[in-house]
Amino acid sequence: MITTTMTEGRAPQTRDVLQMLLDASESFATGHTMLVSDTPQARFDEVGGRGMSDSELLALMLTGAGVKTKRLATQMLSLAGSLGGLANWVASDFANAGVSKADTRRLAVVVEMARRMTSQTGEAPVLNRPELIAAHMKPHVLGLTVEKFWVLCLNRKNRLIRMVEVTSGTANSSLAHPREVFREAIKAGATAVVCAHNHPSGDPAPSAADVQVTRQLRDAAKAVDIDLLDHLVLGRAEADPQGRGYYSFREAGLI
Repeated sequence: MITTTMTEGRAPQTRDVLQMLLDASESFATGHTMLVSDTPQARFDEVGGRGMSDSELLALMLTGAGVKTKRLATQMLSLAGSLGGLANWVASDFANAGVSKADTRRLAVVVEMARRMTSQTGEAPVLNRPELIAAHMKPHVLGLTVEKFWVLCLNRKNRLIRMVEVTSGTANSSLAHPREVFREAIKAGATAVVCAHNHPSGDPAPSAADVQVTRQLRDAAKAVDIDLLDHLVLGRAEADPQGRGYYSFREAGLI
């Protein structure tokens, strides 16, 4: 049986040499030779993550020859528009860009970890203003292709006790019944709630159904003596004529 990996202290096997030749020929084909010092790994050791470009960081997460990973990383950034744009990609987008299944899994995990890290802070956040609510929800709606509806249960100081995803719908709709919303609030012992849902299109302008459910939530809140602080529709700033990326029913005077 022929060993295919190189270990310290022995001569390279035939397949090792062939792989090195293939890597060298690929570098030559692109018009330059990649030195060891040019690899993403070497760059990381030299300057650390903060000193690396977006393409270098992305290449570091990909497996394969140095030149190949750098070229693929550059192509991915071009297709996504930016490093942040990759957060909106699904598995098929990575596959269409030529990313392997193993690397797709790795990148998806990194994106999800980043999403969770940005949404988890030490002390429970105060959510008493629409801009604070929108900032808190941003990591949760990033990249979603379906509409989801959440209830954020708050204590007397308007600090978050618990956030619950009430419904998850299609790309066009997600229905939330007040009974489901306030059941979660009562279970959490909340004195106030904030409701939020996303529009996958990115445009946060409320639909007629959004207005109707908000009125139902407002009436139900009075019946159970739990304050409805706000209901936000979440989109993206670039798709919002107002440039904010969210719509607040309280600001609009409907709560």
